Amino acid sequence: MSLVSAAEWREFLSRHPEAHILQTAEWGELKAAFGWSAERVVVGEAGAQVLFRPLAGGFTFAYIPKAPVGDRAAWDALFAEIDALCRRRRAIFLKVEPDLWEEDSVSPPAGFIPSEHAIQPRRTLVVSLEGSEDEILARMKQKTRYNIRLAARKGVTVRQWDDLDGFYRLMEETGRRDGFGVHAVEYYRMAYELFAPRGEAAMLVAEFEGEPLAALMVFARGRRAWYFYGASTGKHRNKMPTYLLQWEAMRWARARSCTSYDLWGVPDAPLERLEAEFTERRDGLWGVYRFKRGFGGVLRRSPVWDKPYNRIGYWLYQRWMGKG
Repeated sequence: MSLVSAAEWREFLSRHPEAHILQTAEWGELKAAFGWSAERVVVGEAGAQVLFRPLAGGFTFAYIPKAPVGDRAAWDALFAEIDALCRRRRAIFLKVEPDLWEEDSVSPPAGFIPSEHAIQPRRTLVVSLEGSEDEILARMKQKTRYNIRLAARKGVTVRQWDDLDGFYRLMEETGRRDGFGVHAVEYYRMAYELFAPRGEAAMLVAEFEGEPLAALMVFARGRRAWYFYGASTGKHRNKMPTYLLQWEAMRWARARSCTSYDLWGVPDAPLERLEAEFTERRDGLWGVYRFKRGFGGVLRRSPVWDKPYNRIGYWLYQRWMGKG
């Protein structure tokens, strides 16, 4: 079996700067501290980091986020190795969320079936960071450009931050206000400490007269950047701090030579429906679509593939997800 160590996986990824940040050894280390375990498989110039979650009865759930990495011609051989690993680890099924968009028209590997159940958001808005700052701003909606400039005029400032406790307080407030779950403070702290020293993450805070109003954590690898975590207080919302905050995160990504900025998650609906319903909906990710749509991103959707190993276990999973 072509298992490699974390150090060997880092060396492999050094030859693949296009690999998604969720495939880094550091991401595997983060998930391993919170209930998962990570294995890395390399066959030729193709590889994948596989995460395993323990289940009752000695079974596991296997998950590959944003991979395989590397040579597509070697995918069949790679998946044969991953298949053997999953069976050895008693996986009920393997879920793969490849680092692809549906318009890439890549078929699932043999034995996989398309799935509607995703772990990461399936649909997102990806903002191009190519061109000058004026050109990036020109691609945004007029109201978003106005709000970015309004925040600066009203005295909002943005700087890098390392106050994880302060960030977590904002996350808790946002979660209570908007009705979504948050990780433990240790999760955000570990994510920051794993990636920030490598120059692959930063935490930014928007302040007014020294008071934190909003903060986010942005990640970057290669030419791509991702907005994973963000929060805000209810104070001074008329000063539009979140707009300036996102703009400064994009500027941070541009300074690292990134050419795209993934806003990471909007409702899984076609553009026509999103535009028709966003003014009325506030549930789930609908509450953030109104905000994110203004930054001029292109709507993208990722495929999801499942490979069942235990038919009864997979049927129970489908029932649990409401599709049985």
